[in-house]
Amino acid sequence: MSWANGHSPVRILMTPPDYYGIEYEINPWMDRRRECDHDLAQRQWRDLRRLLEQLRAEVRCMAPVRGLPDLVFTANAALVYQDRAILSRFRHPQRQGEEPWFDRSLAAEGFRVERLPAGMRFEGAGDALFCGDTLWAGYRIRSDIAALQEIARRLGCRVIPLELVDPFYYHLDTCFCPLEPGRAVYYPAAFDQYGRRVLEAAIDELIPVDSDEARHFACNAVVVGRAVITNTGCPELHRQLRARLFEPIGTPLSEFVKSGGSAKCLTLGLDGEEAAAWKRLAASGSGGPVHPA
Repeated sequence: MSWANGHSPVRILMTPPDYYGIEYEINPWMDRRRECDHDLAQRQWRDLRRLLEQLRAEVRCMAPVRGLPDLVFTANAALVYQDRAILSRFRHPQRQGEEPWFDRSLAAEGFRVERLPAGMRFEGAGDALFCGDTLWAGYRIRSDIAALQEIARRLGCRVIPLELVDPFYYHLDTCFCPLEPGRAVYYPAAFDQYGRRVLEAAIDELIPVDSDEARHFACNAVVVGRAVITNTGCPELHRQLRARLFEPIGTPLSEFVKSGGSAKCLTLGLDGEEAAAWKRLAASGSGGPVHPA
């Protein structure tokens, strides 16, 4: 079944962590002296996949590739919009080898893969997230403003750039998580003053997380209808979510935090524009709280 044209309510791309490890350092979380527990990483990844499938998501798996340890972080593959996939152009040479693998995989499943001009830097759904019909886009640390301007021109939608100012929160999805149109989770200190004002003016309700839960990657969550999957260690965010009739689910992802990633980083939604996917879930009646077996 084509990812672009299938009928599953939520489709998600993941890559097993067969070759995952900390082989280089390209963000402040990574330290080659702190080894990854490979068996534990495998269990944590399988637990996340099982949770998603229990929430009625269809998980599609891309084959891992030796020598590309960060291929597991599929959120960075591309920005998916309807039947189009705007492929990432990674800033760091260590990840640039991932691009042709993501290109072939997405094209083989029916997406129209588009490349940005050479010299631009853009890191997919790591730095580009829809909240309602607005595409929020992080820049400066990994993606650049020229790439965001080109994406706005191609898609013809409203794109609001947000400057990221804390190197620990180097992608937008580490500090911002849309829940539904008009509501999102965010870590205020990751943005400059202007960015915080723009977010506050444009989004009806922002749920802030504190620095401790931000470091547990509270904002790096996967949203499936009313279910919100995060790493463990985010009790206050979970309380806030339950008060708003969401169903938070914590699952340990400590081995991926060592590389600066968590639940959202390990997944790429394949339904195109995210607000439309959420609305389809709500209309189908599968958007309410779902308790995994």
